[in-house]
Amino acid sequence: MLYLELLFQGIVQGSIYALIALGLTLVYGLLRILHVAHAALFTLGGYIGVIVTNQTGSLALAILAAMIVVGLVGVAMYKLAYEPLLSKPPFIALIASIALFIAAEELFRIIFGPYGLSYENPPLQGGFEIISGFFLKYGEALVIILSILILSVLGWVSGYTRLGVSWRATVTDPDMARAFGVNTQHVRYLNFFIGSALAAVAGVLVALLNNLVEPTMGSVPSYKALAIIVLGGLGSIRGTLLASMILGVIESFGTIYIGHLLDRDALAFGFLIVVLMFRPQGLLGTR
Repeated sequence: MLYLELLFQGIVQGSIYALIALGLTLVYGLLRILHVAHAALFTLGGYIGVIVTNQTGSLALAILAAMIVVGLVGVAMYKLAYEPLLSKPPFIALIASIALFIAAEELFRIIFGPYGLSYENPPLQGGFEIISGFFLKYGEALVIILSILILSVLGWVSGYTRLGVSWRATVTDPDMARAFGVNTQHVRYLNFFIGSALAAVAGVLVALLNNLVEPTMGSVPSYKALAIIVLGGLGSIRGTLLASMILGVIESFGTIYIGHLLDRDALAFGFLIVVLMFRPQGLLGTR
């Protein structure tokens, strides 16, 4: 029973990691930019989720509002901060992204206060019994179901629609895509919108599970997401999903069995080091 509980906890955590890291993978695959400020969008999603839920009592409306608002903020971030730097070396955009992330944390602290916000009436309290002696919280079930639904829709769009073909063509060869009539600028805007919206959903779900959102909420997920996209193979969506789930399960079991040796958050980089020793290109990356 303990193993089953740890497995489900790992899947829940891995689902959240996948929602966060997938946006980073989309941005890196398209622009070869390490979008560190993506973690600030994750935090913003958490704030919007708590505020809208407290005002309206609707978690569904809060998730929708967070996706739209944060998606638009992500597009604005690309337009104002990244687009002017595309002709520069990649480390310039990385420095700008780190600066954006630090500035966003301070802005959250000024606007929302340093101590964080909580749900006045936390939604989805309680849980249900799956099998004898094993209970799953409603919030955790929502994380798993919503992650599967969102990632399945994204996979379908990417693989079976004109939009997905345009996105993959822009990633593979932007000049050739433009020659065939693909508006690569619109593809990039949509790419940032979708990636940012996924981060927003993750922020709302984490705020729901912890009943707290604070200015520094994105600090730990930022470096874990970077570790995940390296583990999966830079730019590989399937690799990102696989690495997210593996890391979530490893953290869950590792907390019990080697928690006295390594902190939970240190397990991400321990796993990263081990994998890269044998597969420098990542789990599903190419040499």
